[in-house]
Amino acid sequence: MGQYNLNRIFKSRHVAVVGASEKPGTIGNALMKNLIDGGFSGNLMPVNPKYKTLHGHECFNSISDLKTEVDLAVIAAPIASAADIVKECVEKKVGGAVIISAGGKEAGEQGLEIEAKIKKTAYEGGLRIIGPNCLGIIKPGLNLNASFASEMPDGGNLAFVSQSGAICTSILDMALKEHIGFSHFVSIGSMLDVDFGDMIDYLGNDPLAKSILLYIENLTNFRKFMSAARSVSRVKPIIVLKSGRSPAGAKAAASHTGAMAGEDAVYDAAFKRAGIVRVDTIEELFDCAELMAKQPRPKGPRLAVLTNGGGPGVMAADTLARYGHEPAPLDNETMEALDTFLPPFWSRANPIDILGDASAERFGRSLEVCFESKKIDGVLVILAPQALTAPAAVAETLASVMQKRQYPVFTCWMGGKSIGKAVDILNKAGIPTYETPERAVRAFLYMVEYARNLETLLEIPPKMTGNMEFNHKKAHDLIAQAGSQEFMPESESKEMLLAYGLPVIRTEIADSEARASDIGREIGYPLAMKIHSPDITHKTDAGGVCLDLRCDEDVRKAYNQIISSAHAYKPDARVNGVTIQPYFSNPDFEILMGAKRDVNFGPVILFGMGGIYTEILKDRSLGLPPMNRLLARRLMQQTKAYTLLQGYRNRQAADMEQLEEMIIRLSQLLIDFPEIEELDMNPVLIKDGNPVAVDARILVSPIDTPSSLHLVIGPYPEDEESHMVCADGHHIFIRPVKPEDALLFKELFKILSPTTIYYRFFGVLKELQPEMLARFTQIDYDREIALVAIDEDSESDRMLGVARIIGDPDGKTGEFAVLVGDEWQGRGIGSNLLEKCLSIAEKRGFETVSGIVLKENRNMLAMGKKLGFEIKLDIESGDNLLVRCF
Repeated sequence: MGQYNLNRIFKSRHVAVVGASEKPGTIGNALMKNLIDGGFSGNLMPVNPKYKTLHGHECFNSISDLKTEVDLAVIAAPIASAADIVKECVEKKVGGAVIISAGGKEAGEQGLEIEAKIKKTAYEGGLRIIGPNCLGIIKPGLNLNASFASEMPDGGNLAFVSQSGAICTSILDMALKEHIGFSHFVSIGSMLDVDFGDMIDYLGNDPLAKSILLYIENLTNFRKFMSAARSVSRVKPIIVLKSGRSPAGAKAAASHTGAMAGEDAVYDAAFKRAGIVRVDTIEELFDCAELMAKQPRPKGPRLAVLTNGGGPGVMAADTLARYGHEPAPLDNETMEALDTFLPPFWSRANPIDILGDASAERFGRSLEVCFESKKIDGVLVILAPQALTAPAAVAETLASVMQKRQYPVFTCWMGGKSIGKAVDILNKAGIPTYETPERAVRAFLYMVEYARNLETLLEIPPKMTGNMEFNHKKAHDLIAQAGSQEFMPESESKEMLLAYGLPVIRTEIADSEARASDIGREIGYPLAMKIHSPDITHKTDAGGVCLDLRCDEDVRKAYNQIISSAHAYKPDARVNGVTIQPYFSNPDFEILMGAKRDVNFGPVILFGMGGIYTEILKDRSLGLPPMNRLLARRLMQQTKAYTLLQGYRNRQAADMEQLEEMIIRLSQLLIDFPEIEELDMNPVLIKDGNPVAVDARILVSPIDTPSSLHLVIGPYPEDEESHMVCADGHHIFIRPVKPEDALLFKELFKILSPTTIYYRFFGVLKELQPEMLARFTQIDYDREIALVAIDEDSESDRMLGVARIIGDPDGKTGEFAVLVGDEWQGRGIGSNLLEKCLSIAEKRGFETVSGIVLKENRNMLAMGKKLGFEIKLDIESGDNLLVRCF
């Protein structure tokens, strides 16, 4: 149900507690006390037929007996009665329910049946459910503590959502100690209805939540989660602790790719693609929570370490080095400024060791100098207890100097009892404190990772130099004739790859010694020969590979040797002869490209070091289709192999654009054919810069999900392409926007008149900033519709106009916008684009599309009237609101 009624839960004014109690030690009592003691000022209604009044409030027999509307029902009754209570909530038109009760699906078959009944009743009645088996929700800004957590945290800008109640209470205790404030604190429980995707969407649109912290044990609607995260991570950091780093997902792998694409590695790839920062431990989750809640985000990794002890400073520098960074170099101006007041023996480098006798004043002045530098992105202040240093005085000085901060400042106060007062001062001043330099540096680097994620999300992918064509029919026929749950024969696997334009070495099949001899003479020497058997996965292990065959005698001898070895290795294997192909002597590089169908995330692409050392070196990275050149390049950059591919000693660099194109073509193959369970191209040999797949295996298995719906990220919707002819005979190609269209947008913007810019953007705009270009072109096809008009009669690509409908997270409403270049206005391009957008919106189940149009924009008002929009007055802006209902 998306965002429907979530506002009524998190902005509740009328709250009912079902199962309320005055009995000490009960959840019903804890809920009532927390709501009252937390200062909830709305209407609180306990529900329990055993009482007339509870905690000074009138008590009701049931939800049905309540005299007013109800925004939120908190259900603490046994799970067996929850279905009937939910039915009453639906009849009473309650906005949402938090089901605290345990005993659902985690308790077995009976619990599953109860949850199914609750879900059916709630869904049909439009009631939102958080839980069951959860701690509850807390909204400090509303003084709403609808949970059985012991205390209300401070208000703040951090939103926290967790599946685990134990993690919730741990975070809460830490937050109270460190004075961390929250905008939302949500125990999401079993996610019968409201899940992580819903919460990310909701929090992404709530200005009170500046950062989002998640503790995840499992996901439900993976595509919704990815869609929400990819959208929100552009504007707010999302930090995730995902438990369960298990190798179980790789257990049944039948190929190199399957063995290397374990379940947890796929989560890593998905989080990375969504712009999410993943932490590894609860400790790091705590540390990130504190830094995010209290400090601005860094613009880069340049960290200054200010310390009164050399050892702790070295520890901080070592931690930076462990993650590929170094302390920020100090520029001449900073050095000279520090020289004016620091003792002669200060370190004169970063870490800035201001010596063990450092006073509070010396700490403060050093920090002020750091603030003046434009070469620093953050400062870590480390204090080790010394006889001549007063920790509390230093803390007070830092709190004062911090008013001038330009970037994040955080501290490591080392010690125990002697620093307690100082740490309290820092916490109250909003300065994060860490017990060790390593924890402090790691928390900072997680924030750097988010900043880098944001930067890459805004990067414009380059276009391919030529058009890519695919023989879909040929590939479809090969899939259709493949056996279920079997590897396709190598020859057919290579035909499949060739159909999608992937470079494959010539391969012939020989089923006899004589035929092998004939093929050898035809292809020419040297040759490579391999066993041709659907039952032998790793050919080398079976003695099924002979290389560098230089004459007919070598070929004949190799044939007999391979067949004999295969039978000895696996007597019951089906042996169909051998494959023969040209032999690449001394290739420059060997890489692996492959894919695996993950049960949750759909197809996953793998790139890494190839050849016989693939599984030993495990140098690989994973990515999710669809891919473009930028994503393909990033996939390669995550491996050590990428450095080698740039050229090494006398080895020529690989043609990186060809490799990018291979990844994109592989991505399209996986998009078009959900039946591909695993695919291996290993090795892909690179010689003189050019890649070619030498060996290929494709495992096919049935799948119920049709093409595109099997993906966790919506692909380019090719079926929404169309053509139009203007009244003057001009040919226009209408298609969905692509990430590579950013340059076309810039060119279109250059020819717009000031009036057209004002009508579209409601103000003066001199140029399109990178953030806007990314926003316009790198869209989520699941939640946004954007069509562009391309001039087909021009020798080069030229964009003439664009129309879009930006869908709200609920999938029911959207906002439209249209822009057409001045010289092309009045030719029907804008109305054609918008009409097609509206048609797509209607097919997707949108109920309403609207948009603000300035009073002066008469052409747009006329177009809206022609397309069936109702024109209303927008009270807030005083302009026209165009509304189209389906």
